[in-house]
Amino acid sequence: MKRSLFFLILALLALPGSESALAAPPKAPGVPAPLKPGANAPTEESGLSGKVVETMNAGGYTYVRLEKGGKKTWVAVPEMKVSVGQKVALQPGPAMENFTSKTLGRTFAVITFSGGPLSAQSGAHGSAGTAKAPVSKAAASSPGKNVKVDKAKGPDAYTVGEISEKGAALNKKTAVVRAQVVKVSAGIMGKNWIHLQDGTGDPGKGTHNLVATSQDLPAVGDVVTMKGTVYKDKDFGSGYKYSVIMEEAGIQR
Repeated sequence: MKRSLFFLILALLALPGSESALAAPPKAPGVPAPLKPGANAPTEESGLSGKVVETMNAGGYTYVRLEKGGKKTWVAVPEMKVSVGQKVALQPGPAMENFTSKTLGRTFAVITFSGGPLSAQSGAHGSAGTAKAPVSKAAASSPGKNVKVDKAKGPDAYTVGEISEKGAALNKKTAVVRAQVVKVSAGIMGKNWIHLQDGTGDPGKGTHNLVATSQDLPAVGDVVTMKGTVYKDKDFGSGYKYSVIMEEAGIQR
């Protein structure tokens, strides 16, 4: 709940350079505007990690300055317990320039907005984690071993391969897919990013893996039926770009 509110507040900002403002319009609802191309922002694959050299809480959020390899980076996360000298690993997220915090009375030249610490599943608070943020290419998720799931039933039912291959025709349309959860990245940009495979599609083309965003949080290995809206060429900014993705998906009970 706190993470969702965190990004909702950011999405409502309007004037450049303040807590009531963004430096530029966001590329997608709920996602702060990223740095200009070429800016030195951490990548989604590398995450945000290092030793805490400065930290403060304000307005329900924690501002953390990380140092790694002589480089220092400011990160804002929903309030968490952290101390100077501690080593942490945080989820990657959009970075902003010249962001002013009224509650702190200071301006950050560059600050990254993170959903919180990395973890294997839920993104729960901790000092360090191993999970990565959602990858931008479906092909990066290797085929699950012996994954074979029967297709869902109904007029809007498709296999993973069909959704991936018919993305243009299904753009902004409802689809239902039954598949196995092979990876979950939780609590990033206020959503859970669920990788689905059912044994269809071509791993060489990346059509074997479908990413769905949802407020539901299944476990890896679960076989689920999900209903959501398909989008073609969805770009969230900061490297979060998908040729085909299912948004606002929910698990059918």
